[in-house]
Amino acid sequence: MTGFQSMFGFESILGQEKPIRLLKTLLRNETIPHALLFLGIEGVGKKTTAMATAMASNCMGHGDENLPKEKKIRANRSTIQKITTKRGICGCCKSCSKIKSDNHPDIILVEPTGNFIRINQIRNLCNTLTMKPYEARLRVVIISDAQAMNPAAGNALLKMLEEPPDRTVLILTAVHTSDLLPTIVSRCQHIRFSPIPHNHIEALLVEKQGASHDDAKIVATMANGSISKALSMMRHIGKINWIQRRAWLLNSLESLSLMSIPSRLAFAENLSKNKGALADSLEVMKSWFRDLVVCKFHPAQIMNKDLREKIQQNSKKMAVASLLSKIDDIQLAQKNIQANTNLRLTLEVLIMRLAKV
Repeated sequence: MTGFQSMFGFESILGQEKPIRLLKTLLRNETIPHALLFLGIEGVGKKTTAMATAMASNCMGHGDENLPKEKKIRANRSTIQKITTKRGICGCCKSCSKIKSDNHPDIILVEPTGNFIRINQIRNLCNTLTMKPYEARLRVVIISDAQAMNPAAGNALLKMLEEPPDRTVLILTAVHTSDLLPTIVSRCQHIRFSPIPHNHIEALLVEKQGASHDDAKIVATMANGSISKALSMMRHIGKINWIQRRAWLLNSLESLSLMSIPSRLAFAENLSKNKGALADSLEVMKSWFRDLVVCKFHPAQIMNKDLREKIQQNSKKMAVASLLSKIDDIQLAQKNIQANTNLRLTLEVLIMRLAKV
């Protein structure tokens, strides 16, 4: 289990008031289901919220200090956990300290190795869950990026969901339900996480990252509601001027149809050389075409607000169907890149498709 040291409590989660309110209600009413599915784009706090739920479920620093270490828990398929949760999260009791230091034996994180969660990871998890929790009132298993499970791993997890272990809650995180087996989706209670408002991300970058207001504004816009994407882009500030890079990307997209084939291939090659900025560059390109569609119906909701006039001019030149097709092409390229296909070839195919009028 790794990566929880910097996470602490529900108050550390930005812009997710509705899911946090629901989780607190479930905890307060002692109605945590045996399986939760957190849905939303990358970087909106799903894993952080899962860890905060684990801490709140096991915190010893609030409520009845004479609470017995173990409490009998009723189990059924719809609502299997009964835990005492009058409290918030103290952050300093034995349980909270162990969770914060990645040292709690009953808080288990499963993440992709490479691009996939493999069947041996789920089998090892199943073996672990045949034993009772060591010390937690409620054992919490977090399967991060559950859409990365291969079919065999998904089927192995399904068996566990059909016969959930006592005193255990599974929290899966994913982007879309369509990326998971329908039988897994149907056995989880869904909690949806919204993209983080741009102004929240901008304020975070200025206050916590020391970004200038100009950099924070442009990065928050290009991050498309994802804090992790915003932080990734901030890490490249200095190496990459994102205002200049966005201008280069969008100017290239505007002139693609007029470029010669060698020029298009050179553009693809340029993209492939800067792997550190590639994911964010593709998001910038996608946001451009998205804005061209949105401008036709709800101009006030475009993301790149500082480019309003340019977006309005280009939006008039292209049909909605063509724009949506280009967004699909970018999303397909992103998926292929995640699957470790040939990067150069993937980008060349993408650029040739985007060049079609």
